Amino acid sequence: MNNSIFFILYNLSHQSPLFDWLIIFFSQYFQYFVILFAIVFLLLHHDILKNKNEKLIQKLKEIFFVSLSVFVAWMSSVILKIIFHTPRPFIKFQDIVPLFRPTDYAFPSGHSTFFMAVAVAIFLYHKKMGYLFIFFALLIGISRIIAGVHYPIDIMAGYVFGGFISYLLIKSFK
Repeated sequence: MNNSIFFILYNLSHQSPLFDWLIIFFSQYFQYFVILFAIVFLLLHHDILKNKNEKLIQKLKEIFFVSLSVFVAWMSSVILKIIFHTPRPFIKFQDIVPLFRPTDYAFPSGHSTFFMAVAVAIFLYHKKMGYLFIFFALLIGISRIIAGVHYPIDIMAGYVFGGFISYLLIKSFK
């Protein structure tokens, strides 16, 4: 089933130069906009620039726990990649031509782990914005399958892992 879903999504690539460009954008460059947006949102929400002590302390805690959960999730995904040594689809299937070529292992997806950790962490503090960041994480993950660099299981494991770590860390310290 993993391979079937992969090929359904991967077969959307190489059909149109514009669509391929969009997939490359969402799987490689959009992440920088999401990170910048998250930083700006976390810094400017709650009127932190007005320097009210209570809001400032609340905001600094929020930024710390979001950053901590994202860092722990990302480092854990790096360790899991070393443990599992899962080759990428274009290594396993010679007829796969990815839109770009990452050089590390595939499982779990570091991008999915990172961005779902960001999304869940923000969701736990700000529900409405959290939904937007969950959408961003889904967009990034699906685009990486279409690009031919991840299996669906890599993406799903990253989502579960990143979300679980953020939830566990933030809820245990709240």
